[in-house]
Amino acid sequence: MKRSDKTTTRTLLISAMLIIAAILFSCKKEPSSSEAKIMKDISYGESVHQKMDLYLPVDRSEASTTTVVFIHGGGWVEGDKSDMNPYVDTLRKLMPGYAVLNINYRLAYNNSVNLFPTQENDVKSAIEYYLTHADDYMVSGNLVLLGASAGGHLAMLHAYKNDPDGHVRAVVDFFGPFDLASLWNNGIVQQLILYGATGSLLADNPSLYASSSPSEYVTGTTPPTIALQGGADPLVPPSQTSQLIAALDDAGVTNQLVYYPGEGHGWTGANMVDSFRKIATFISDHTK
Repeated sequence: MKRSDKTTTRTLLISAMLIIAAILFSCKKEPSSSEAKIMKDISYGESVHQKMDLYLPVDRSEASTTTVVFIHGGGWVEGDKSDMNPYVDTLRKLMPGYAVLNINYRLAYNNSVNLFPTQENDVKSAIEYYLTHADDYMVSGNLVLLGASAGGHLAMLHAYKNDPDGHVRAVVDFFGPFDLASLWNNGIVQQLILYGATGSLLADNPSLYASSSPSEYVTGTTPPTIALQGGADPLVPPSQTSQLIAALDDAGVTNQLVYYPGEGHGWTGANMVDSFRKIATFISDHTK
């Protein structure tokens, strides 16, 4: 074969390869995965307590897969992400197309270590880490925050205060404190809990209580919120949720109150089944 023929052949092969590559690139679909994954104890910080579990659904997509973030309770001084596992399982069965992130955060103790706003900052760090790696997990940046008790407080605080880019599309609040100053004034039990988390009396540090209260950050752009409350709750009184609903109404924010008159600080059985059915509908309505 002559040199000119070899050059022509090489040129034709290169051209063909470029054409094939262009065709493949133009036909490339958005990243997705048909494989479900469970990833436990992902570190988002240096502390052993800064870990989270991730449940990724089948057929997820960067364009459409929303993540529900679970935040456990425990008065900011105790609790673990494993406490939320039954609720994680329930939601995954009801909403199999959603990813779930279940986070731990550092707990306050001895009235002096890991005091607030450590917990607020850890929730922020966990979510920032997750969003930074959203492409790797093949999920969108859309979030729903779901928390119980102190976790409900942290969910509202992050969504209302620390989400300037609007990633949070909805909030699910199980009996979370809304206004820490008014909670302090409810009685000695609440004062002991709040002192353990903040290391300070309300009178000594009113600015911390204000900056740590979701009530300070409700605006017209606050995400839609569903609040669930027991009428006989001895720790977080129904007045906290009443204040929340009133503030959301005044700001024109979509909200829903689910109220169980005879329930206390948590419930099981038929009312919990009813709760998650309502939660699933609310999430679906606001993440389409």
